[in-house]
Amino acid sequence: MGIVTRDLTEITVVGEDDTGLIAEVTSLLFERSINIEDLDQAVREGVFRMTMRVDTSEMVTTEEKLREDLTDLGDDLGVDVQVRFPADRETQTIAVLVTKESHCLEALFEAWANGDLGADIEVVIGNHDDLEPLAAKYDVPFHDIGDEKGTPDEDQLLDLLAQYDADLIALARYMRILSPDVVFRYESRIINVHPSLLPAFPGASAYMQAIEEGVRIAGVTAHYVTTDLDQGPIITQRAFNVPDDATEEELQQIGQPLEAEALIEAIKLHLNDEVNVHRGRTKLRDPEETSAQLGAPEKLDQLNPDRPIDGLGEFVAEDDGEIEADD
Repeated sequence: MGIVTRDLTEITVVGEDDTGLIAEVTSLLFERSINIEDLDQAVREGVFRMTMRVDTSEMVTTEEKLREDLTDLGDDLGVDVQVRFPADRETQTIAVLVTKESHCLEALFEAWANGDLGADIEVVIGNHDDLEPLAAKYDVPFHDIGDEKGTPDEDQLLDLLAQYDADLIALARYMRILSPDVVFRYESRIINVHPSLLPAFPGASAYMQAIEEGVRIAGVTAHYVTTDLDQGPIITQRAFNVPDDATEEELQQIGQPLEAEALIEAIKLHLNDEVNVHRGRTKLRDPEETSAQLGAPEKLDQLNPDRPIDGLGEFVAEDDGEIEADD
């Protein structure tokens, strides 16, 4: 996963894996004096994905013509090509995916209404229709893509995401796994919140897993979505103590407000271009200029003991005298 920079044009190629795909696309770019700054590719379940970030500042073509040429090449190769120029992202928008839990969506709407989100929520997409009234309250379109069992129609999902062309997809407790066909098209642009301190307790029923394992500290994690379940690069986390004999419902009551907080913090970092991903780990671009809470509150650092630590013993050893223990 490469470094995301807003000054670069993003090109994503997704389709069936085949030889020569990379050469065909890179040759087209070279012929138009476009410099490739970053290229990453992967294949999962037979789906090929290539993400490039390129410098188009000195290209010998227009944006419209480049997009047209890449689309035509994609049609010839049987792949889908998406192009996002820096100017396309001046007004940032969010698509929110939900199931039935309302707390994260409600917090996103409140932050948006208060002007604290830094982007517009363009659409809410659910695999159930339970949260449609909440979207209607904020006059945001809602689309139910699930059947009677909640199984989502991913073709419809892809059509909607393309229609609204959101800069970011937020999974606000969306309880379904996205296929590589979706994830590959929105590399480093999908953020999920999970109710555990990943990588511990991935998958379903994370709070119950914490209870069953007897942990004293649990938490929540906002992370980028990859094709590996709950293993994407971590952006923000929050932690809390697990009370003795706590029930799953009690942990949910403690954790849900933190889920919303961690998700919103992660979204703001992404939208403000304050975080980037390198070799599977997120890093702040300018730590001294970022006030975000990535993990536990700073007050915790003051409460933790600062000694003993390895190395202090050498100062004791400098004393030639013997220290006798009290009887």
